[in-house]
Amino acid sequence: MTVGGVRVGAGQRRTITIPMGVMSNHAPMGLPLHVIHGRRDGPTLFVSAAVHGDEVNGVEIIRRLLNSAIVSRLKGTLLAVPIVNVHGFISHSRYLPDRRDLNRSFPGNPKGSLASQLADVFMEEVVKRSTHGIDLHTASFHRDNLPQVRCQLDDPEQAAMAEAFGAPVILDSKVREGSLRGAAAEAGVQSLLYEAGEALRFDETAIRTGYLGVVRVMHAIGMLGGRAPKKRMESAVCDSSTWVRSPASGILRATAAKGAAVRTGDTLGIVSDPFGETEEEVNAHADGIIIGRTNLPVVNQGDALFHIAQVGSHKEAAKIADLIQEEVEETFEMDHPPIV
Repeated sequence: MTVGGVRVGAGQRRTITIPMGVMSNHAPMGLPLHVIHGRRDGPTLFVSAAVHGDEVNGVEIIRRLLNSAIVSRLKGTLLAVPIVNVHGFISHSRYLPDRRDLNRSFPGNPKGSLASQLADVFMEEVVKRSTHGIDLHTASFHRDNLPQVRCQLDDPEQAAMAEAFGAPVILDSKVREGSLRGAAAEAGVQSLLYEAGEALRFDETAIRTGYLGVVRVMHAIGMLGGRAPKKRMESAVCDSSTWVRSPASGILRATAAKGAAVRTGDTLGIVSDPFGETEEEVNAHADGIIIGRTNLPVVNQGDALFHIAQVGSHKEAAKIADLIQEEVEETFEMDHPPIV
């Protein structure tokens, strides 16, 4: 396989930097990726992180994957790109210097904006060489997501990959215009999006769930033999989700945790003015599981506060919530020293 003009033979692994011009101070800038080309034929999987530069959990997931013993025996090829948005990663920013969102700039254009040029290089050098892909994300700034996989469940191959991944929640999600997932689908590449944790922070449960999920997918698509890591539970499959928004501006005292099962009408928090003279309840308007929430106590009327995935009965949601808590408690009983 040749990537970025560098040939990687069967049984070899190489770290390659694809040139992306220079920064404003004339320092060279490039797109770094690691290629592991197996001795035997098989699928080609890309695993990417930091498409949004401040989403760092995926960077650690890929580091663990590249340092694990399993990659020495894979069939096919692994294209690992831990930092796609290098500019944003360096500046701790979700965006590129031109304030464009890379995940709304695919498939890109070699003569377009900086975001569009980076998207084009990533598509040509990574995505179009692949058969499958996993794009690793976190919530946006000041929000926190429960580990979840997003895909189009009406596609049997994507649904099978999502089930193999083993995240607590699978969310049936249409592709957004300009997204990497949408551009990959147009190129005939089956891909998943993994969301977990928050921007600029490591979350050990999110990292471990993501690492094990990537390995399970590699087993499922035939890149690895033997037994895949065991799943603690079957994923809750959700075909819809809803955001609960702030009924007023003020100070939020959240009482519902990420991963909690809720019923319609449950109190999720209280919004009050700084003096405590006025208070308004924040109530759930659907049964389900909280898969995302804000971490900011200062809110404005209409702000998105709690993201609820609808999963059938409250009994089912409560069972999943209990298993999620068990998973969190067992996070620290693992091979890797926990990051705290």
